[in-house]
Amino acid sequence: MDSGDNPSTVRCKLCGEAFSLPEDDLDGNLPRMLLCAHIYCTSCLLSIHCDGVIRCPECEVESTLPEGGVFGLQEDSRIIGLIYTSKMNKMKRCERSKNRKTNKLSPTTDFKANHEDVEQPADVENIKKLVDEALAQAAENLALLDDINETLTNGLAEQVKRERARLEMEIKQAADKALHAVQKWKDVQLSQLTKLEARFSSSQAEVSSVQKRMKALEITMQMAREVRRVPFLEQYCTLDKVLESLQAPVDKQSYNMKDITLGSGMSCVFLSECLNQSLALSLKMEVGVPKQLSDSPPKGNQQSSSSRKSLWQSSKGKNKNCLSPKPDQESPGAHSSSSSRGSSPTPAPRRRSNRSRQSSTSDPGTPDVILEELLIEGKEKALPPTGPELANDNWRINRRRKNQSFGDKRNVTQWVVVSHVVNPSHFYVRYVAEKRESENLSKKINHFCCRDSCRFTSSDTVETGSLIFVKWKEGLWCRATVVEVFQTRCVDSVKTCSVNQLSGIRVFLLDSGVGKSLTIQSEEETTESSLEAVNDHLRKVGEGVKVELGYFAPQAIRCSLKDLVPYDLTKGWSKEAQLEFVSVVGSAAVEMRPLGQDRDTLLVDLRKAPMNQSSDVPISVREYLVFIEVARFYSPVSLGRRPLLYYPPKYPKINTELNAVVSHINNPSDFYIQLVDNMEFVLLSAKLKDCYNATTLAGEDDLNIYCPVIEQACVARYEDKLWYRAQVVGHPGGRKVEVQYVDFGNKKILSVSDLRKIKDEFFALPSRAIHCCLSDVIPLDGKTWSDACSNRFISLAHQKLVTIVATGKVPKSEPLPVKLYESGLNGPLDNIAELLVKDELASFREGLESTDAGNESAIWDPPLELGLSAEDLGAPDQNASGEQSEEFQPQLKLPDQLKDLKVRVSHVNSPGSFYVQFTQNDSQLKRMCELVKKECALMEPEEVVWKADMYCAAHINGVWERGQICSYVSSRDIAEVMRCDHGNKMELHVSNLRPLPSSLTGSLALECTLTDIRPAGGRSTWTATACDLISYYLTGASAVLTIKELTDERPVPVTLFCSNKMGQFISIADFLASEGLALRERKPRDAAIQKSKETDAQSPVSETQTDGPDGEKKQTPTAPSVPPSPSTASLVSTPKPASRTILSAEKVKTGSYLPPELPCLGHIQISVSAIGEDGLIYTRTQNAECQHEQLRERIQQSMKTLPKQKPYTWKSVQGCAVIGPDMLWYRGHLLEVLGGHVKVQYVDYGLVENIPVVHVYPMLLCDDVPQLCMPCQLHSINPVGGRWQRDAVALLKEVLLNRCVDMTVTELPTDPRRPLTVELFLDGLSLSRILCHHEHASMDRTGAAQKEPSVMSPALLLDDWDIDIKDLRGPEEPMLGPFIYPNLPEKGERFQVRVKHLWTPNELFLWPLEGSSDVEVDGETLDEALTRINANITALQRLTNFHHGAPCLAEYSDGKFYRASLIRFSSVEPVMVLVQHVDFGSDDTLPSSRLRQMPAELLRFPSQALKVKVAGFKAPRASRQEDVLPYSPGWSVKAAMDMIDMLHGNITASVLARDPVLTVLLYNEDDELVHLPLVSSGLAEFE
Repeated sequence: MDSGDNPSTVRCKLCGEAFSLPEDDLDGNLPRMLLCAHIYCTSCLLSIHCDGVIRCPECEVESTLPEGGVFGLQEDSRIIGLIYTSKMNKMKRCERSKNRKTNKLSPTTDFKANHEDVEQPADVENIKKLVDEALAQAAENLALLDDINETLTNGLAEQVKRERARLEMEIKQAADKALHAVQKWKDVQLSQLTKLEARFSSSQAEVSSVQKRMKALEITMQMAREVRRVPFLEQYCTLDKVLESLQAPVDKQSYNMKDITLGSGMSCVFLSECLNQSLALSLKMEVGVPKQLSDSPPKGNQQSSSSRKSLWQSSKGKNKNCLSPKPDQESPGAHSSSSSRGSSPTPAPRRRSNRSRQSSTSDPGTPDVILEELLIEGKEKALPPTGPELANDNWRINRRRKNQSFGDKRNVTQWVVVSHVVNPSHFYVRYVAEKRESENLSKKINHFCCRDSCRFTSSDTVETGSLIFVKWKEGLWCRATVVEVFQTRCVDSVKTCSVNQLSGIRVFLLDSGVGKSLTIQSEEETTESSLEAVNDHLRKVGEGVKVELGYFAPQAIRCSLKDLVPYDLTKGWSKEAQLEFVSVVGSAAVEMRPLGQDRDTLLVDLRKAPMNQSSDVPISVREYLVFIEVARFYSPVSLGRRPLLYYPPKYPKINTELNAVVSHINNPSDFYIQLVDNMEFVLLSAKLKDCYNATTLAGEDDLNIYCPVIEQACVARYEDKLWYRAQVVGHPGGRKVEVQYVDFGNKKILSVSDLRKIKDEFFALPSRAIHCCLSDVIPLDGKTWSDACSNRFISLAHQKLVTIVATGKVPKSEPLPVKLYESGLNGPLDNIAELLVKDELASFREGLESTDAGNESAIWDPPLELGLSAEDLGAPDQNASGEQSEEFQPQLKLPDQLKDLKVRVSHVNSPGSFYVQFTQNDSQLKRMCELVKKECALMEPEEVVWKADMYCAAHINGVWERGQICSYVSSRDIAEVMRCDHGNKMELHVSNLRPLPSSLTGSLALECTLTDIRPAGGRSTWTATACDLISYYLTGASAVLTIKELTDERPVPVTLFCSNKMGQFISIADFLASEGLALRERKPRDAAIQKSKETDAQSPVSETQTDGPDGEKKQTPTAPSVPPSPSTASLVSTPKPASRTILSAEKVKTGSYLPPELPCLGHIQISVSAIGEDGLIYTRTQNAECQHEQLRERIQQSMKTLPKQKPYTWKSVQGCAVIGPDMLWYRGHLLEVLGGHVKVQYVDYGLVENIPVVHVYPMLLCDDVPQLCMPCQLHSINPVGGRWQRDAVALLKEVLLNRCVDMTVTELPTDPRRPLTVELFLDGLSLSRILCHHEHASMDRTGAAQKEPSVMSPALLLDDWDIDIKDLRGPEEPMLGPFIYPNLPEKGERFQVRVKHLWTPNELFLWPLEGSSDVEVDGETLDEALTRINANITALQRLTNFHHGAPCLAEYSDGKFYRASLIRFSSVEPVMVLVQHVDFGSDDTLPSSRLRQMPAELLRFPSQALKVKVAGFKAPRASRQEDVLPYSPGWSVKAAMDMIDMLHGNITASVLARDPVLTVLLYNEDDELVHLPLVSSGLAEFE
C-alpha cells in the first residue's frame, strides 16, 4: 500500500505534510497521539505546545505533556505500520522492475546464444531462487498483516468501549444539569406568581372603590338604626343626608366590570430546537397585551408577539441573552431582534437598554433560561441585582458572554475603573463598557430630581434600606440606599424617622460604592425650614421612578483582590496599603480578571498597563502589593500560643432533673443540649445579632478575620444571615474554614469572609451547647449507629424540650452521659433510650435493662433528688463492704477527719445557721426513710398530745421522715415540725404525724455557722439580703466543709467552700465579705503573742530554751519571738541599750513545724506551689489555701520589727523564720549550712533557696499551724535515667506552677512528712501520660507505685521466709555510647560517594567509598557481623532503656535486624518508637517488640550513612507543582524524583563546611554539579 493510495491516512491533518520514519541522516516526522485520541505530526505538536500543555486544534481538549515533552507522547503504531508496509512494498516493486528489465534482456541474449551454444542452466536456477525468496517475503508480510489486523481489531473494540462509557457518563451529567436548571427555573417562576396581583391594578382600584362605598353605606345604616331606636339622636346628625345616602342608587355601569375578564398578558413559552448532535431548549415568561381569558389560545399553540416583553424586563429591567449551542452558530433570534435589545453576535460588550428603548419589541428568541448558560455560569439569579450586595451580576456577565463559544469556559476579562477604595479587600469598580449607560442614568436621575413629585413633604418618612436620591455636588444627583438614620434629640440611630425630625443620614451610593454621611441642619426650627434643608440634600424615589430605575443595575460592583490579606494580621489593612492601592490603580482603566465570587463580593485580580514602555507585560496589582510588603497571600497560620477560648459550659448536677432543648444531633452518642435555666443567653444572642448586623450593614472592616487559627473564638454567619458565636475547628482548603457554633454544637464550612472577631463582652458567658451521649444504650452491632436509629432519635428529640438527668462525671473532652425523657405538662414522660430499644434500633449495655422500676425506688425524697455522683460513690470513706457490716446509726456520727468533708447543704436560714448532710451518710439516710416508712406507714392515726421537742414520723410529700415538734396549735390541729434529717421547718396537720420509736430518734443533719465573719453595718443579726443570697446559692449545693472546732454546742463553727461557674472553689465567707454583706471577724492575739506580752512586761528580751553542754535545758535571753503591736506598745517597757560586748556563737535549738495534715484517699482539688529539682511536687489543699492567706496576715502583723541579730550555731536548728526577697516573713526549714549562706525550704511553699545567714532567724512563727504544703510524687512512673532531668522539671514547672488541678491520692506515707503517692490530671489528661509523651518518663506497667522503704527491714522479712533473691533480677542493660563516623577528606578534595537515602533534594544521606568501605574489625566486616547476630537473634534481650539517640537493633521489613538509633516515641497507646537506620538513613516506626539491645562490638564499626546538606541550590519560592513532599512542602515530588535519577552513576563530593551542618557539593560523571538540571527546569533555584 503506497502513500498515494490513501493520502489522508499518512498525512498530518494540521499541516498536510506526510508522516515519515527516521532514517540514517534524518530524524523523521512520526505521528503522535494526544489524550483526546487525535493524531498530529511531531513538527506540528512542537509548534503548538505551550508550558507543557497542548490544546487539541480539533476538540480543544488540553493534554499535559509527559516528562519527555512532545517526544514522550505515544506514537501511533497503526500509521507507522502502514508507512513501513508502504515503504517495503515500494522497495519490492523497484526490485521487481529491475528483474523485469533483466529478464527482457536475457531472452534476446540467450536466443542469440542458442545459435552458438546450448541453453545455460544457471539462469533457471536464479529464477527459482528469486521466486522462493519472494514467496518467503510474502509469507512474512502476511503474518505481519495478521498481527496488525488483530492489534487494530482489539484496539478498536477497547477504544469504542472506553469512549462509549465516557460519553454515557457525560450525557447523563449534562442531562442531570439540564433537569436541575429547568426545576430551578420552575421554582423561581412559581415563587414570582405571588406578585401576580400587581398586574391587575385597574381591577384592584375598582375593588377598593366598591369596598369603600360598602363601608360608607354600612356606617350610614348603623346611624339610621340608632336614630330609629332613639329618636332624639336626630339633633346630632343630618337626617336628610343620611336618608340621601341610604337611597342613593347603585349604578352598575359606573364600575368597570370588563377588567375581570382580562388575563394578565403573561404566558410561558417553550421552544426547542433539535439538531443532529445538539439540543437547544428555551423556557421564557413573556408579557403581552392582556386578552380576555376566554379568547386565550391553547397553551401549546401560543405564539410570541412582537409587542410582548419579558416579565422581568417589565418589572426590573433585566435583559437576558443566550449563548449559541455551537461555536459557529448564532442564537435563534439573533437577526430578528431589534437593535434596542443589543443582540448583535459580535463578542464586544453591549450596553443595557435605557428608558427610551423600553417601548421596543422584544425578541421571543431570547429566552429567560438557556440551559447552555446555566451549565457554564453555574447558579442563575432570578431577579437582577438591586443593590451592592449582589456584586457578581450574572446578568451583566451573561450579556457580555452571549456570543462566546460554548466550549470556552474561562472567565471574561473586563476593563474597569476603580471608583472607591476602602482597602484591597473591599473596593468598587465600574465597567468601562457601561460609560454611555452611566451617562444616560445620570441624566435620567437629574431629570427626576427636578420634578416636584420627588421632593419630600412633611408626611414622608425615611427608613433604613430605602432608595433615595442624594446630591453628590451641585447639579449632580445620585441614587443611594439609606444605611443609618439619625433623629433629632436621639443619640442612637433609628430605623424610621419623619422628615421633619431628620438630623442626619448615612447613605451608600449604588453607582460609585462610596459611603457618605450627611448632616441636616435648618436655620429655623420650623417644618418648612426642615423640609427645605432635607430637599436641599435629598430627594425621594416614587414607585414609578423606582420601576424606571429598575432597568439600570447598580454601576458599582464590590470587589476584592483574591487571596490577599493584610501584611500584619493583628492590625488589619493599614493606611499605607490603601494609599498604595489607590496610587497604582489611579483613575485610568485597568484590566479586571474575575477569579471567583464570595457572597456579595467579586474575587478579582487587577492588571494595569506597564509603566515601562519597553515592556508589554501588564502589572498585577496583587503581586505588586505583596512585593512592596503591604499585603501577603492567604495561607492558614498557627500561633505559637493557644488562642483565647470560651469558658466551658456549665454541666448539670448528677442525678438532677433539668429541662433542656436538644440543639443538634449527629447520633445517640453524639448530640448537644442547651439548658433552659436562665435568660442570659437569649439577651446575649439578641445583643450579638444586633451588634454584628449593624456592623455588616455599615460596611465596617475592623472586625474582619483574614487568616483564622484553629481553636480561635469568633462570630460566624449562619444560613439565616444572622451571627452566632463559633470556634474554628478546621481548614478544609482554599478560603474556607470549618467552624462549630459553640451555643448549638453543629459544624459548618464557611468562607473566611463570614467570620468576624468576637468582642470581649460576648466572652462573658460560657458555651451553651453541652456535648452529651445517651447513657446505658449502645448500637445494635456494638460499633456504629444506623441511619434509621439516628433519624428516629432526631424525630423524638431534635429542637424539642426534654428532661435530662446526668448519670456521671466525665472529662470535658468526652460527651456527658445523660438520660433523656420526653417532657410533658405533668413532668417527664417516656425514656427516649427505652423507646429506641423498644423499636429495636438500639440495645442496653450488658447487665442493664429498663430502669423505670429502679427510678421509682431511687427517687424516694424530693429534697434528695441530687443523688450520689460517681465521684461520691467511689469515695474511700464509703466502702460498700464496710457499710454492710457496720451497725446502723440513727444519730449523726462525725468522721475522725474534720477537714475537707464533702457535704450537701440541705437548708439555709442565715450564714449563722444552716444545715448540711454528709454525702457519706446518703445510704444511711435512705435506709432511715425506709425504716420509718416500715414502722409508721401502716399505723392508724392516734390521739396523741403533741408537745414541743417531741420526735415524730411525718408524712411529707408522700415520704415518711423523721421530725421534731417545734410548736403546736390546738385550734387548727396544725403543728410546726422540723425535718430532723434536713433542717427546714414545715406546718403539717396532725393526721400526717405518727409516734416515732425511740430507736429511730436522732438526726443526720448538722447545723453549722460560718466562722471568721460577722454581719455588716454593726448589726447583731444577719440582714434579709444576706440570708436570701446565701440561701439562693447554697440550698441543694455540694460543698467542701472543714469543722474548725468540735463541741457539743450547735451550730458548729465551720468553713465552707463551693465551686463557682468557673469550677473554682471559693470560700462562702469570702464571698459574703466581697459582696459587702459581712465583715471579717477581729481575732484576738494568739497564745504565743499573749505570752510574749507577759514576758516583755518584765524584761525587754525573752528567754529561749537551749541545750547546755550537759544536756540540761536552760533559759537563755534572746530576741523576742513577736514584737509588740502599736496598740500594746504602752504596756511594754522600752528596751535598754545593751553594752558593747563581743558575743560568742550562741547555741540554739528549734524543733520542726508540725507536719502537714494529709487528705484522705481519693479525689481532691489542689493548687501547686512549687516543683523541686528532684521532681517532687508541692501542693496545697483548698483548706490550706484559705489558711495560708490568714497565716500570711498573722505573720506580717506579728513581725513588725527585726529581731536582734546574733551569731548562732545552726547545727540544732530545724524550723526557722526567713525574710524573703520581697522583704516579707516566711516560715522555713533549715536544710544545710553553706558558709555565709544556709539552704532553707519554705515549709508552706516547698521552694528551696540559698539565703544569707543575716536573713534567717532560729525561731518558729505560728508554730501551732501545721505545714501547709505537702510533697507529692507521681504514681507508677519511672523517670528516664532513674532521676528527673532538668528539661522534665522545666516542663513540670510550666504546666503545674500556680495552677489548680485535680489530684487522686493513691497511697499515704507512714511518715506525714514524706511524699504522698498521687496521680495528677490537667483538664482530664493524666500528667504521667504527658511526661511519657514528651519522653521524660515511662509508665510502670506493673501498676505498683514507687514506695518508700518500709519501717521493718526487708532483710528481716527475707530471713523469716528464707527466700533466695540472688538470680531473680536480670542483668542491667549496658549504656552504650554513640556511633562513630568515618574520617572525611579535607575541604576541597574530591572523593567518591554512594547516596544511601534522600530526604529532600538538598538533604540526603551518603557514604564515602574511598578508605571506609568494608571496614573490618577482628577480621570481620559489618555485614558478616550482622549476619552472625541475626542467626542467633533470640539470644538478645529486648530494649528497656529508651533515651534519645540510644543505639539498638531494629527489625526491618525483610525480617532482619540492622543497627539503628532511637529518635522519639511516636505514640503512647500503642507504644511505637521512631528509629533511624544509621547505615541507610531511612526512618521507621516500630513497636518495642521489634527492638533489641545491640551488642557493644557493633559500635566499633562506623556508621555507613552521613547526613549532609547539598550546597548551591534551594527550594523555589513559588512552585507550580501540585504534589509536594508532606514533610517539606517547599519541595515538589517531581524535584525529589528527578534528583534521585541524577544521583545514579558515579557521584563525587567535596566538603564545603563541617559546622554547624556537614555541607558538600555533588558532581556527576561529567564533573558538573548535579543540581544544575533542577535549576534549569524551574524545580529549584540557586542559593
